[in-house]
Amino acid sequence: MTLGELVEILGGKLVQGSPEIEVAGVDASSSAGSLDLVFAEDAASAAEAMAGYAAAVVLKPGCTPADLSQSAMGVVETGQSRLWFARAAQLLKPPLAPPSIHAPHHIGAHVKLGKDIAIGTGAVIGDDAVIGDGTRIEAGAVVGEAVRIGEHCRIYPNAVLYPGTSLGNRVIVHAGAVLGADGFGYVRDAATGAYTQFPQQGTLVIEDDVEIGANSTIDRGALAETRIRRGTKIDNLVHIGHNCDIGEDVILVMGTGISGSSTVGKGAVLAGQVGIGDHVTIGPGVILGGQAGVLSGKTVTNEGLKPGTVLWGTPARPLMQVLREIAVLARLAKKQGAESREQGTGNRE
Repeated sequence: MTLGELVEILGGKLVQGSPEIEVAGVDASSSAGSLDLVFAEDAASAAEAMAGYAAAVVLKPGCTPADLSQSAMGVVETGQSRLWFARAAQLLKPPLAPPSIHAPHHIGAHVKLGKDIAIGTGAVIGDDAVIGDGTRIEAGAVVGEAVRIGEHCRIYPNAVLYPGTSLGNRVIVHAGAVLGADGFGYVRDAATGAYTQFPQQGTLVIEDDVEIGANSTIDRGALAETRIRRGTKIDNLVHIGHNCDIGEDVILVMGTGISGSSTVGKGAVLAGQVGIGDHVTIGPGVILGGQAGVLSGKTVTNEGLKPGTVLWGTPARPLMQVLREIAVLARLAKKQGAESREQGTGNRE
């Protein structure tokens, strides 16, 4: 693809170089070759990029070196250079192998397969499943009975989709993920202490453009549904309990656990190892820092806070408040230690 074609598709301004410059891939500035695209977000990284061997660099306005006469490198300016670079990387990604259906595999009765389907060795597709055009089911994946998968999805090896799970279009499910398993819901007999499972017969709905990381798990609803809304990105080793509703464009980072019947609002960010109790409401745009915790039944919003405020600790509260509390405790501990030492000296005298 030429640099001019990338600019035509993605926008930006070509400030140096020919639009006919060929670009075949993306790389870091330190290792890029003559057919690679690199990016820069400040003056220092722009200078590093311009000193390399890449075909072109995309950078923010104001970061372009004043003297470009010594370089033949193509230069594209855009307000979001990292985003432009990421979108260019998708356009430049090498095409997948042509769709094919490998043996051995198992395809159940009354399965509806769209056009250009790929099915890997050892994959299992249950009765009454529906798989949309251009979707790839890779080796060892299990697609249960009556599962619905939209168009241009990719199910990586050994992922498991329990019966009745529904996926929209362009959904990516990485290796080892388990979607639609029974939720962790039990009723205890007060007399004997024995547990009986509460019915786990609801559904799991994954909307368009969701990505689910390796070994993550999302439970089906108990009697209703669990829903992951459009554009949400889920890291590896994340768990989402039954009856949860995860909003659009949410980010869930590795190790996060969300208990049942919780709601996460649009655009929220939950960093690594965040713990959410059951029946919790996380408002739109809330940012929870690593290892933050929200107790069962609580509601966390950005009301009264500046945009971008990070909440931290357990219970989660503004980071600056937590830091002030830690500082106060440190001063109290230091004062108490000094008083104890003084009392000890007095007793010896």
